[in-house]
Amino acid sequence: MGLIHRILHTEKVGRPQWIAGALLLVYMLECMWLIRAQTLHGFLPESDHALCIYDGLAQWKTGLIAATPETLRTEAATGLGSAGRAGHLRVRDGYDVDRSPYYYLTAAAPVLAQPPELAADSAGGQVWIAAPYLFFGVMMGASLWYVSRRLYGNIGGYIALSLYCFSPGIILATAGTQNLGEMSGTWGTFGIVFTGIAVAHTLYAPREVVLWNARRILLLGLSVALAVGTQFSLVAVLVAILPIMLWVAPVRPRAVLAIWGAAVAVGVVLLAASYLFRFGLFWQAMLRARWVDIQPRAFGMTVSYGETLKALAGHCPALIVALPAALGAYFGWRRARYFGNTAPLLMAILLFVLAVASPDFSGQGFRLAILTFLFVFVAGVMADLVESAYGSFVTAGIASLVGAAGLWNLVELWRVR
Repeated sequence: MGLIHRILHTEKVGRPQWIAGALLLVYMLECMWLIRAQTLHGFLPESDHALCIYDGLAQWKTGLIAATPETLRTEAATGLGSAGRAGHLRVRDGYDVDRSPYYYLTAAAPVLAQPPELAADSAGGQVWIAAPYLFFGVMMGASLWYVSRRLYGNIGGYIALSLYCFSPGIILATAGTQNLGEMSGTWGTFGIVFTGIAVAHTLYAPREVVLWNARRILLLGLSVALAVGTQFSLVAVLVAILPIMLWVAPVRPRAVLAIWGAAVAVGVVLLAASYLFRFGLFWQAMLRARWVDIQPRAFGMTVSYGETLKALAGHCPALIVALPAALGAYFGWRRARYFGNTAPLLMAILLFVLAVASPDFSGQGFRLAILTFLFVFVAGVMADLVESAYGSFVTAGIASLVGAAGLWNLVELWRVR
């Protein structure tokens, strides 16, 4: 989450930053175009999201806690599937079992400050309502570019960001009326993994563990709150990052545990803050949360794998070509098998397993998170191939693929005008 601060204050703004900014601007325009098209066709946010806004407003204005029996009535959200989306609200004893009040507060914040002259059913009003998700989407893209560029150079950063900006699933997750609210969890998941890896790398220096890494611990804790607050079952990523941090810094396992534990504590405090530190409600909500939403029988059903793969292909058609090529190079070329490529691939595999095992709502959040790690992995392998003897052919292939993805995306958006 400190990535933007570093970009603005510790790096000279030059050509790479301008190119990344231009790509993110195109992404923003795509999202706003989709919002406008949906408004013209009458596709406004469905009832579940409207309920989140209503309950979030109740917390902002009256202090009644959203996602709890104080605002969320079982008769208002029964847990039955909504007509417009698979990610419906699931309620147990009046508590949202998938999300914290943070999600509701985010949904309601724009409405709380909405100018009275801006009609909610207008294109401008819908952009206003989607502002937090546009923010998370841009921050996710900027973080993806920053991490990929640091790992693989400018080429890697451009590839990862281009795949992100021209992915229909990413645009729908940011601006789609039926998919609002997922990007904060995706950004938080990405932050958990790469902030955790970054802080583990610092442990080779003989410095005081917690004080020296205080800022990174706060950033890691904020990532935990964003991910888990948006989708409780994303806590699996927090558990998975611990062995990866120990892998990065095996020389100081106690320091890794101390930093990880401190970040978890920060995340818990931030999560409790969304309940206004009313620890009775907080505890009851945590008891009812679906921390693990795995259905073992799903592993034996080919349809579970097929649906997940189909969703990923639909979210980013360019991966149909890019991912098999990257996997072939990774397993067939020893040079490509190093930590910078292996870590995002392992995270993508973990999230894929969780998505297959979670065919209900939580699988949707996992699928978006898978994409971001696949973008990093593909960018890393392709950046290595660009530096090989076949660099000119690889560069031409990547440019053609990204160009085709961008053109196809723009044509599809134009068709829904």
